[in-house]
Amino acid sequence: MRDPNAGSGVTVHFSRTAVGSLFLGGALAATLGSLLYPAMLGVQKVNSAPDRIIAAPESGKLSEADRDFVVKVRAAGLWEYSVGLMALQKSTTKSIRTAGQQLTAEDASLDAACRRTAGQLGITLPDQPSPQQQGFVSRLNADSPEQFGADMATTVRAVDGQLLMTIASVRSTTKNSLIRALAAEANDTVLDHIRAVEKTGLVDFDQAVFQETSPSLPAHDLTPPPPAAGQPQVILTPPADSTVSPRSTVD
Repeated sequence: MRDPNAGSGVTVHFSRTAVGSLFLGGALAATLGSLLYPAMLGVQKVNSAPDRIIAAPESGKLSEADRDFVVKVRAAGLWEYSVGLMALQKSTTKSIRTAGQQLTAEDASLDAACRRTAGQLGITLPDQPSPQQQGFVSRLNADSPEQFGADMATTVRAVDGQLLMTIASVRSTTKNSLIRALAAEANDTVLDHIRAVEKTGLVDFDQAVFQETSPSLPAHDLTPPPPAAGQPQVILTPPADSTVSPRSTVD
């Protein structure tokens, strides 16, 4: 696969055998250690004290739920982007490859907005998805090409269905204008991804709803690991041959 960052001065390592690997950017994360990294972050709900105010920037009061939402958006993009790349390399089904193109392009665009928001608010972001999300990637990577499409479509539909509910909750309760803007973009992106996998005709809706409504896993399975100090921040970059235009972001 051609390096999408060729000529940019950024070194990218990509493994065809482990499609869940991510593109690495050259700039060190600027927000390490600024706000306490969430220790009890869940995919379906924020634990501890979500209404507790942890900062008061000019953009409005920032709560624990707000901070944890930014981390969730980042983690969701990290695992889903990997699966999009996997779809482009592994699947022979046109609709799945089309969905993969949309996931990679739009996750890269949303990730840029997420990193920008985190920088403005001093929020530390993970460079890996949660253990649960890493499990999704590993399971899909082990699928045969024939089984991959149905599993990928159903998993993305279920997880994005959960995330959509989280977005609505944060958007309706946050007092911070930057969080509202990120929630609006995340909402549009997640809806696009849900529509993309539904168009494949491969979603098992009974299984997707079951996954959405299953009890939450322990917090350690749902919490992305904090970034390693001194390491380059992971940057999501759409493949150079992508035919999908990424969603534009608002500065």
